[in-house]
Amino acid sequence: MSTFTIGFLGAGGIARSHAFALSALKFYYPDAPEITLADVHSARPESREAFAHKYGFARAVDLPAFIQNSAIDTVFILGPNHIHYPHLEAALKMPSVKRIYLEKPVCSNVQEEEAMKQLMMEYVNEKKVQVGFQMTQTSAIQEALNMWYSGRFGQPIHFNFTLKHGDYLQKTYREKRATRLTPAPDGGAMADLGSHAVSLAMAFLGENLKISHALQAGAFDDVPAGSDLYSEISVVETTSKAVGTISGSRVSAGTGDLLAFEIYAEKGAIKYTSHQPDTLEYYLEETDNWTKVFTGSNYQPATSFPSAHVPGGWLRSLIHAHYVFLTGYPQSAFVPDLKHGLAVQRIVRETADFMERFRQS
Repeated sequence: MSTFTIGFLGAGGIARSHAFALSALKFYYPDAPEITLADVHSARPESREAFAHKYGFARAVDLPAFIQNSAIDTVFILGPNHIHYPHLEAALKMPSVKRIYLEKPVCSNVQEEEAMKQLMMEYVNEKKVQVGFQMTQTSAIQEALNMWYSGRFGQPIHFNFTLKHGDYLQKTYREKRATRLTPAPDGGAMADLGSHAVSLAMAFLGENLKISHALQAGAFDDVPAGSDLYSEISVVETTSKAVGTISGSRVSAGTGDLLAFEIYAEKGAIKYTSHQPDTLEYYLEETDNWTKVFTGSNYQPATSFPSAHVPGGWLRSLIHAHYVFLTGYPQSAFVPDLKHGLAVQRIVRETADFMERFRQS
């Protein structure tokens, strides 16, 4: 059985979710690796010390001490967006580190994108990097990807991908998350939420997406104009010439946490909504029927714990993302690597440029 010695760069809310997912692996997967939680680092000593104590890390340390720990072979980069690039650079240069889980967005500006491309070329054969688009790991989306890759739907014609929240309609919510209200592409709805929709679109359609137009809506006095609350882009997939929209929203009332997509193709269609997270629907011209497929917690051949018919949830996909990251199994799984993360970041950055033109028009 494999053993991994893990360090966290970040000790906030998303880091808690990752700590839970790692601790849950052994319950879901018979071949789950052994995990040692070594160091956790964050900017404030009190936060990292509390995190280490509560979640079982051996040490809470400053960044130099973290980098010098030669026992760490796996790093999770979970801090604020603007330090993702320097933390990735530091982790890649740690000789003992073999794998890195990088939360999205991978970076904050075009200069960092270019620097990351250089790092990717330098370390591509030495280090594994997986980006935190874990929504691709839900059982229903995994099944939808397998069906799509089979070719039974033919070439895509048009599509729509979206991720919507409504919490930023509340002033108290915005006040607690003021640091997230930075201008795009570092902050805003497309970077925070729409990037998941972009990632999912690329998982199905490939990374050759080109933006033709962008729209932006929603305004509050305490939110900078450049920090989009709702944004929508019109895109074309340049190989098939399929067209569609991708959107992200922080201000869609009543949506909860809505991830949804639909793809219409030459021989049929496929669609999914997280309001019914354990099912997907597809249509084939040859049968003239819509079919609903229930996937539940079925992650075979890896696992179906506690049972295939039991509903999953957001954290379940995060647990599976960790399993894929650490084990490389199943080999058929879609893995959002650094190349994928940079492709998504290109769309996020270009969306910011298109939105600026829209605001000036």
